Amino acid sequence: MKLIERYILRRVGIMFLAVFCAAIGITWTVQVLQRINFLTSSGQSLATAIQFFSLFIPSVIPLVMPFALVIAITQTLSTMNQDSELVVINASGSPRTAVIRPILMFAAMLSVTSFLVANFVDPYARYNMRSMLANASADLLNVVVQEGNFRKLSDNLYVQIAERNTDGSIGGMFIADSRDPNIDLVYYALNGTIANNNGSDVLLMNNGEIQRRDVKTGSVSIIKFDQYAFDLSQFTDASGDMVLYAKDRHLSYLMNPDKNDPTFQTKPLQYRAELHKRLSNWLYPFVFAMIALVLAGDARSHREARVSASFSAISLSLVVYWAGYFVSDRAEKNAALIPVMYLIPLGVTALCLYVLFSGRSLSLPASWSDKIQDISEQMASRFRGITERLAGRNKTPGGQS
Repeated sequence: MKLIERYILRRVGIMFLAVFCAAIGITWTVQVLQRINFLTSSGQSLATAIQFFSLFIPSVIPLVMPFALVIAITQTLSTMNQDSELVVINASGSPRTAVIRPILMFAAMLSVTSFLVANFVDPYARYNMRSMLANASADLLNVVVQEGNFRKLSDNLYVQIAERNTDGSIGGMFIADSRDPNIDLVYYALNGTIANNNGSDVLLMNNGEIQRRDVKTGSVSIIKFDQYAFDLSQFTDASGDMVLYAKDRHLSYLMNPDKNDPTFQTKPLQYRAELHKRLSNWLYPFVFAMIALVLAGDARSHREARVSASFSAISLSLVVYWAGYFVSDRAEKNAALIPVMYLIPLGVTALCLYVLFSGRSLSLPASWSDKIQDISEQMASRFRGITERLAGRNKTPGGQS
């Protein structure tokens, strides 16, 4: 690899890592906030929560990687064009491939990485994540026995524990059961414990009472007891079962799914669509690199660059990715759309290769560029006018704020 190629590769690589890490951090934070109830409601330790949330990262990598790459390429090449570096490269007699080759090599490497992560790392992470969810839901000591907190076991059923002793017993219990629309039940107990009775988990309550209120009449009856067993297995056994979907399966399983898999029996086309999605989505880093090279790979004067190359490349990449996502989503119900999942990335790649190696340049028509620029300038002018008016209103007649 020539010196200029290593220079371009290093700049693109550094920019990619910066954008990629920032995007991964933001996306991971959003995923964590959406599922924060796993930490707050299941009573898991901080280490377990961190392990659980880290399993989201592999699923984010194939999504973020193409967009981080197109931003890195267009930003690097646009900066080189503004600094006249691309002009110098062309003037020195270097072929066009001096700019294209290192970027396509880097994009090909990222595409292979995306394929490996999506087909091997991500399914493993998803399997472990669902396993942790199932174990947390089935663990009564973590779900129920939490001091001073109300735990929702199901709709209109709540449990509260006052104290958890070192010997495993429970001091002070409160259960509110309104599942029956005609009767409200409230259980109190001074102490108790969790036991297993013939394979069923039960909450044994000692020295307490049951308040039974008729919703229609409002009459209340109180029953005192020395010992009462409240069945909990119905709330933990079902939630403890681990259900795997097409996205959670490895590539080999998608190629030859188990015919007795209940999920496959109900939605067989979903497995087929997921397989072809795995085999086509890994191409997008390379496709986006081609788009970025077509729109920002040539040296252009300021008069030619009416619209930002980064804006054009990112916008076109979003359109291409949205089209691929739309088709893959509809392919779960219509098998005829599966070939289109390959046609979109391969077609865009073929078009970009033709533009690159035929010496052509791809850009918006001059009239469109001028119109977009005029709209941008008008919006900027209006924004400045609004800020100036707001600043004027904040000043007193004496000229002081």
